[in-house]
Amino acid sequence: LGIDHDKIANSDLHIHLPQGAIKKDGPSAGVALTCAVVSSFTKRPIRNDVAITGEIDLRGNALPIGGVKEKVLAAHRAGIKIVFLPKRNEKDVLDIPDEVKSELDIRYMSKIDDALAVALADAPPTPDPEPAIPPPTAPSRGNVGERLPS
Repeated sequence: LGIDHDKIANSDLHIHLPQGAIKKDGPSAGVALTCAVVSSFTKRPIRNDVAITGEIDLRGNALPIGGVKEKVLAAHRAGIKIVFLPKRNEKDVLDIPDEVKSELDIRYMSKIDDALAVALADAPPTPDPEPAIPPPTAPSRGNVGERLPS
């Protein structure tokens, strides 16, 4: 992935999931959160047309989750094009309306690497170039002799 081991070893990572108004239930954000951490360390953004759900174990395996139909429908409403689900949730896609499935590219992952290969942008974003602002200059006064009346 191109992550410098020293960078990880010398970094403190804190993920805060406040209660707020957003309902969170179970471990289904594990793969997505891990992708976000990889994105942060590699400086490669996650594509905005990809949704990822799934539990993750310590070996990077994508484990099945609940609420697949609701999550896929929410991704569709949000305009997402590619949805990653754990391979073991493939059977749950049968409950999703065909018209929704036809508008999505639903992919199945056994390991997080399957999602990372697609979800991470190819390269870090290039920063906008600094605007070329010329340094301030004093107005030209010409030669002293040109200013004197003849």
